[in-house]
Amino acid sequence: MIVATDRPARHRALGLPAVTALIVSAVVLADQLTKHWAVSHLGDGHTVHIVWTLRWNLSHNTGMAFSQGRGIGPVIGVVALLVVVGLGLSVRKSEHPATAVAAGLIVGGAIGNLGDRVFRDDGWFRGAVVDFIDFQWFPIFNIADSAITIGGVLFVLWSLLQSQPSS
Repeated sequence: MIVATDRPARHRALGLPAVTALIVSAVVLADQLTKHWAVSHLGDGHTVHIVWTLRWNLSHNTGMAFSQGRGIGPVIGVVALLVVVGLGLSVRKSEHPATAVAAGLIVGGAIGNLGDRVFRDDGWFRGAVVDFIDFQWFPIFNIADSAITIGGVLFVLWSLLQSQPSS
């Protein structure tokens, strides 16, 4: 009876980091593939209308969210790297699937944008992040940005639900 109780807990503990790693991999892959497509197909400056105000429109962002912090790419890169390491370490201690999913989304998005900063220029962390999803009434973004935002919202919702007293 003790072994049967212990087995699911051990399985859960081993499964959540794997879930996080799978989500990280999926986000990085989707992000880099779509950025490659955007650079290859939109590099000549044209835009592609999708629906309503949504269009594909290639842009390069050397700053951070909403194009703030231009010129401090190395600082942004180091902070993102610290976030990746911190979340990677903290998810190992987590016992809740929501934190594993949220951390996977954030880490995957951070790695996707870090890849741009590292590999899209000759200087260390000086590359520009490729953005291409443009609603025309909201800043242009990419898959990595979406994953970071969704992961952050999941963390906030999970925290709020955890802080609610049980009745």
